Amino acid sequence: MTEFSVLDLIPVREGGGVAEALADATELARAAERVGCKRFWVAEHHAMDGIAGGATSVVLAHIGNATSRIRIGSGGIMLPNHTPFQIAEQFGTLDALFPGRIDLGLGRAPGAGPELQRALRKNLHQAAEYFPQDVAELRALLTGDLDLPIAATPGLGARPEMWMLGSSLFGAQLATKLGLPYAFAAHFAPDHLDAALELYRRDFEPSDTLDRPHVMVAMNVFAAPSEAEARLLASSQQQSFVRLRSGNPGKLPPPIEQYTSTLPAPARTMLDHIGQAAAIGTADMVASQVNDFIKRTRADEIMLCGATYDPAARIRSLEITMQALRTGEKAASTAT
Repeated sequence: MTEFSVLDLIPVREGGGVAEALADATELARAAERVGCKRFWVAEHHAMDGIAGGATSVVLAHIGNATSRIRIGSGGIMLPNHTPFQIAEQFGTLDALFPGRIDLGLGRAPGAGPELQRALRKNLHQAAEYFPQDVAELRALLTGDLDLPIAATPGLGARPEMWMLGSSLFGAQLATKLGLPYAFAAHFAPDHLDAALELYRRDFEPSDTLDRPHVMVAMNVFAAPSEAEARLLASSQQQSFVRLRSGNPGKLPPPIEQYTSTLPAPARTMLDHIGQAAAIGTADMVASQVNDFIKRTRADEIMLCGATYDPAARIRSLEITMQALRTGEKAASTAT
């Protein structure tokens, strides 16, 4: 049975602030746990007015205290922004606070523009080149498999579930070599989806923690009682995508009816391209589109994404989606 999880960027709405965004994320995590999602992940982004998840491990500690069963984790930590030792300490602490519930998803991108390099006092391009070595060092800091000159406390002996994230072939190749589960960010970069999953499954090398390939794919999902309402909900994130690609990011804007019809052709083409990893519509429509995506990718897990201006609408969208998917699974099980 396919598992379903939630990715949240902690969006900051126009007219709102960081405290409100964090409160909304907390309610979304509680809803995800209530409807049976397996994981709730937060993504690291920096220096963006519309995203409040920069201090990812701090946010996860808060989410962990607000929930009781759902796995919580990073989708992901951008390791070039940090040292492996710092992340070992942070996620060792989280693992001690919430044992058996922590995921550590790792990405190579810095998560912001060149100004972040100056703010972090790091050469991020150079740091990205050492990403494979840093991942290996981080794992060793947690497991103690290598004889390192220093031990992370907390960290050593912690057992967060490590994931490799990616939107290209690079992450897939590294996941195969390290024997890690692999999550593909199709919700914003679907170009290499099929090739990356084929490479990962073909070349996977078993590890002590994973004996066969395990794939998660992220997609945008917006569900509502009517297709028109679902498309209206999706328009806030669509506006954010267009603004980001135009070099003008900002806070999450209110929805606009018939938004895509107002766009020039290049922007519509971009949204249509991203839309190949999306499901928008009523319960039946969304269930059909998600199941078609699962058939295409053969994903073991689907990460549900998609910010809405009204946080209550996102929770309702998640509830509609999960009910429709589980109802379909029960019907299929009964039929066989």
